[in-house]
Amino acid sequence: MMLTMNGRNALITGGSLGIGRAIAKRFCEAGGNVAIVARRQGVLDEARGEIETCGDGKVVSISADVSTAEGCAAAFAAAEEALGQVDVLVNNAGSSARAPFVEISDADWQADIDLKLFAAIRLTRLAFPPMRARKWGRVINILNTGAKAPPAEGAPTAITRAAGMALTKVLASEGAGDNVLVNSLHVGRIESDQWVQRHAAENKGRSLEDFYAEMGRTLPMGRVGKAQEFANAALFLASDAGSYITGTAINVDGGLCTAM
Repeated sequence: MMLTMNGRNALITGGSLGIGRAIAKRFCEAGGNVAIVARRQGVLDEARGEIETCGDGKVVSISADVSTAEGCAAAFAAAEEALGQVDVLVNNAGSSARAPFVEISDADWQADIDLKLFAAIRLTRLAFPPMRARKWGRVINILNTGAKAPPAEGAPTAITRAAGMALTKVLASEGAGDNVLVNSLHVGRIESDQWVQRHAAENKGRSLEDFYAEMGRTLPMGRVGKAQEFANAALFLASDAGSYITGTAINVDGGLCTAM
């Protein structure tokens, strides 16, 4: 099956590293134009250079803090100015934050809610009206498997991601009649920058490859997933091949999650 973006324009938050960068590359390979959003301009510029080699589409880097209302508004306006319109919104901002419940401060809760939940709310609120007016749009919320099966000490991430799953279902029901499709993809153990950082912090003489191999042995498929494999699922939902799928929460986790 050939999946194409056919010149569609995508805005991807958290687009400078890991899964976000992989999605941007996959969209570009499929003929799309992409605007990647993150906070650090240097990392964005490096990512843009790599993504530009993947296809002929336009690649735009936007430095913004989407944990704030002002940052969301600025990022969306810059993407529209550069690309003309946003056809596909990928809400991917955020990293894994977890701790024993009683140790999580109000400030920690608020920061997690602002980055992972309110960013998706604010950006989708900007994207939804023009998508509905054009009778075509895609919103993909990148969540994690903890949204379906929250583990002990999984807060605050498991809580905000579960809220993101509820948001996905509400938006899918509201957008379906106008061909604006909203789905979520749930991360399990996927090679990404957060695991690179954890390896660096916890390195006990193991190479990164050995670290991934050890983690993979705990998974049903026996290996950690690749960011491109996750990006393939995002491309399917963003393409016309996924034209009758909305309101779904799809695990991309090699069988890790016990909940469907």
